[in-house]
Amino acid sequence: MGAERLLTFNCHEAWVHQLGALGRPLDIIDGLPGRYTSRWDERMRPVPAGARLVSVSDVLTGAVEYDAIIGHNLSDLLAVRALEAPRVLVLHVTLEHRLEQAQFTRTPQELVRSIDEYLKLAGGVAVAVSDLKARSWGLAACSVVESAANVAEYLPWTGELEQGLRVANQIQARRKYLAWELHERAFAGVPLRIFGHNPDMPGVKPPASWAELKLQLSRHRFFVHTADPSLEDGFNMALMEALAAGLPVIGNRHPTSPVEDGVSGMLSDDPALLALYARRLLVDRPLAERMSTEARLLAERRFSPARFIAGMERAVLEARRRFEAR
Repeated sequence: MGAERLLTFNCHEAWVHQLGALGRPLDIIDGLPGRYTSRWDERMRPVPAGARLVSVSDVLTGAVEYDAIIGHNLSDLLAVRALEAPRVLVLHVTLEHRLEQAQFTRTPQELVRSIDEYLKLAGGVAVAVSDLKARSWGLAACSVVESAANVAEYLPWTGELEQGLRVANQIQARRKYLAWELHERAFAGVPLRIFGHNPDMPGVKPPASWAELKLQLSRHRFFVHTADPSLEDGFNMALMEALAAGLPVIGNRHPTSPVEDGVSGMLSDDPALLALYARRLLVDRPLAERMSTEARLLAERRFSPARFIAGMERAVLEARRRFEAR
């Protein structure tokens, strides 16, 4: 096989699914420990076209050449250290969040230096999903490639349900990051449905499929997103999807939020105002419809697949350049 094929790891189905847009053959290492689900979760996304699920042993004993190996943490890349290929390390969370998730004996500065040294010696680069994540890590060879949401993949918005929608996983463990106290104060008593992997929250579960999620996005009146500006971005893949599906967004003021207050949604740090905005959209369908149109236009401008594809291809090209210059 040629070296156009990419190798990655099943860490975040929604993000990995985007790699299918590159139009390259793709191997996805599945069944790794430490994930919230042991196997690829079809409820989140289908396996990308042109991709196949493989194991670490399949990859290490096979004879496939890869144009690049895309890992989501250093453990991923070390699991296939015997393979000769450029490395791309994707930074999905801040350094502070990563330190909370795992036990490290080294200081943050030592961890960053060791990753910089690894990428230099192995031949690779880092890619952050946002400016915040890139600044947090401060790695020498790091670019920013935001995720994408293809408006053409989503159903027309109807907003027929007088109800809001939020999509979030592991909420209780991420309350600070999601500004959940603000969420609870603002939307108590407001008709609101939550989708996500939250086994400790009764009645909150993932949609049955990506098709079901897209249907529910089209039917709900508005979308909710809150995040602590010091810990998390003002956008994530769930917000991108909501915009692409034409949902007006209600959330807190955040310096990196793509939402235009009063245009594609409504923003405030006052829980009483957020509740008022939610109830206004529930009763004022023409306003919600105007914001829906603006939300889709915003998604087309800011989160186009073309930008994601170009960014990832540049990262792979730079990783290959560094790999060959070792």
